[in-house]
Amino acid sequence: MRRHHDDLMRFLTRMTGDRTRAEDVFQETMLQIHISADTFDATRRFKPWLFTIAANKARDLLRRNARRRTLDLDGRVGGGRSGGGGGEGTTFVDLMSIDAPGPDAAVGDSERESMVQAAVGDLPLGLREVLLMAYFQKMSYSQIADALDIPLGTVKSRLHAAVAAFARKWQVVSKGNIDR
Repeated sequence: MRRHHDDLMRFLTRMTGDRTRAEDVFQETMLQIHISADTFDATRRFKPWLFTIAANKARDLLRRNARRRTLDLDGRVGGGRSGGGGGEGTTFVDLMSIDAPGPDAAVGDSERESMVQAAVGDLPLGLREVLLMAYFQKMSYSQIADALDIPLGTVKSRLHAAVAAFARKWQVVSKGNIDR
């Protein structure tokens, strides 16, 4: 639990758009891991199995909440801030960096984190999952395919579509044209 806590919480926070909901999903995931431990195939890697369960639990939560109300995914996520500058040469992958900020970067990074969350949060769930696993969790294509139980080609095409969709959404968000 300690080994994967930080990575899983970052993934779940971005997946759900809210730190509190991510903590709830984290607890449900750990409970499910405990309950299902005897079904784990020890010849396979643990991390994709863990993220499969976490992604399923997060999807369940998002589906339940979608039936009840619209989620505000463009809000600030749990006080987390990303590092780096926002210069013109910044790529979309650079915008998704989650490094700790320097002491002088708090205001600009907070705003950029909110804009990144808005762009990521507007992506369809299938694209968002693949994007978060690839760029935020640094999972390989095959690990993502295992975690989501989809073919490798589907992972590649979804990731390509997710990056393109993020790029389009970032253009809108960065120009201050967010629909609120």
